[in-house]
Amino acid sequence: MNDLEINIIPCLNDNYAYIISFENQALVIDPSESLPIIKFIEKNNLNLKYILNTHHHFDHVGGNLDLKKKYNASVIGSKKDKNRIPGIDLLLSENEEFIFDGYIFKVIEVPGHTLGHIAFYLESKKAVFTGDTIFSLGCGKLFEGTSKQMWDSICKIRALPRDTQIYCGHEYTLNNALFTQSIKNDNKIEKKIKEVEGLRKNNLPSIPTTVSEEIKLNLFFQADNNKIKSLFSNNKITSEETFALIRSAKDSY
Repeated sequence: MNDLEINIIPCLNDNYAYIISFENQALVIDPSESLPIIKFIEKNNLNLKYILNTHHHFDHVGGNLDLKKKYNASVIGSKKDKNRIPGIDLLLSENEEFIFDGYIFKVIEVPGHTLGHIAFYLESKKAVFTGDTIFSLGCGKLFEGTSKQMWDSICKIRALPRDTQIYCGHEYTLNNALFTQSIKNDNKIEKKIKEVEGLRKNNLPSIPTTVSEEIKLNLFFQADNNKIKSLFSNNKITSEETFALIRSAKDSY
């Protein structure tokens, strides 16, 4: 029997959509535009059954209606985004599951970037699709949520098994790595920068990353680390306050 395949589809300038297929059945996560998705679906003779959205921003849902019309696909997203995701059919909440040909996608609510943001956790493939909540070496800007909400969301992803692969919404790794280097330079981050530069030079994605890699390198994952706290404040501060200071530094980087 063939196994489930995860295909990275570059969209727009730096977005990633993900087409997940099993035999000739497929779903897509966060199609910012329809054309790259249609090209892949047609080239591989797939039947697009579902469209999954992590949040309502246009660069994650822009292809929804075209794809729904062309393939009669069902749109799945957060119950909290029922009025903001185009064409939404199935509304899901924390810990609810969506099943695709026997493969279970569990919903993890991860507000912060937006209030209705969710991640899709595919435990059987050790994969999580985080949209704009977690990036490689970074996290999303706080457009709607609070620092506490985002820190709590990061902790949810950080608590997943360390070999879980993280598939995020954008190719931001190099910029995030350079920001990290500006705060805390060491051999690990220098090695990461060289690795990502090599991948991007060959037009290859730096995604997926892993929970383990982010625990080691992502400053936002380390906001409860006293050594990281000391880089941002001389006073005793909470993990949430540290996260807010890191986010502010990144926003102005």
